[in-house]
Formats: sequence, C-alpha cells, structure tokens
Amino acid sequence: MVSLKTIDGKKVDSAVCINGKCLPYKSLSIPNGRLFSPAMDKALTYRPLNVTDTREVSELVARGFNEFVAPECSSEGVQEFYRYIQSNAFRTRAQTNHFSLITLDQDKIVGVIEMRDHNHISLLFVTPEFQRRGIAKELLRQALQICRANEPTLSEISVNSSSYAVPIYEKLGFRAAGERQVKNGIGFIPMVLKLPNRHDS
Repeated sequence: MVSLKTIDGKKVDSAVCINGKCLPYKSLSIPNGRLFSPAMDKALTYRPLNVTDTREVSELVARGFNEFVAPECSSEGVQEFYRYIQSNAFRTRAQTNHFSLITLDQDKIVGVIEMRDHNHISLLFVTPEFQRRGIAKELLRQALQICRANEPTLSEISVNSSSYAVPIYEKLGFRAAGERQVKNGIGFIPMVLKLPNRHDS
C-alpha cells in the first residue's frame, strides 16, 4: 500500500496497490451488499498500512504470537515467524502481492490484517485488550471489499489458523479444510471461508 495524490488524474487520500494496480481505498465497496453487517466501533478507525506503521505492527503481532501461538510452535517455527513479521519484510511484501489494513484507537494500532493474492489471510491479529469488539470481523469485511474489487469472481478465502484461533475463524464463517499440519516448525489448521456470489448477496 502506498499513499498517492492521484490515480487516473483523480485525487485520492490513500490507495491499495498490488503489482502496480492501485485502487482508491475509500471508493472500494461490494455493489450488491456485504458479507457481514457493519459492526463499526465509532471510537476506532481503519485504514491501509503505511510504511511508517510497520514497526508498530510488527511489535503488535509479536506480542499476540508470543501469548497465543508460540506455545504450539517449535523453536524453528518461532524464528521463522519472527523473520516473517520484521518491519522490512512487511515493506517487501507490500510491493508484491500483499496488502494490509490496520485498526487504530486514536493513534495506537490495535489490529491488523494482511492478505496475499486477494484470497489468503497471511496475518490477523488484534491486541488482547481490544479483542471481542468486532475488530477482526471489520478488518476481514474491509479486506474482502478490496479482494472482490480486484477479483470479482472470488469464491473463497483461505487461512492457516493456529489452534487458538480456530474458534475465532469459525465465528467468522470459516470451516476446517484439512487436518492439522506443520510447516517450517509452525503448526496450523487450513480453513476456508466460502463467499456468496455477488448476485446472491
């Protein structure tokens, strides 16, 4: 994601860009309805990740990982995950096939979702004291708007969930798509969210 002044000659506040294709963030929507009903907490704001946010996001994700996910990973898995969430790694991925959205409480980042290829959740973390406020649900809803704006025929979203997060994803409509697996020392359960056709929304 980069902040831009113009796209196709029109001024915009911010945009989501993947592989050189940019869409104004504020203009993204699902024409025929939304997968979820809005559950916005008016005290919170949502926007794309900026380069200057990556260090704070890295620290937020590391805290959540250490508390909820690391206990089921090997030492190899912990190191692999730490490499993935380094600030420079976020910046590198943002230049290719990833985009991220964040949630802020005033100026503090309290949630983040990272998407890959418009069809896979790479990261979804909310700081513990802000959980159970609908933040993960709203991050997913907004991310899906962007994904479907880029991929109108998108039929499903996947995620490799930790054991801890399985009930959370189930509440969001995801279902297990296979048995628990381990890759690079990180254990996960593959899950999928089936999306309605737009004309059925």
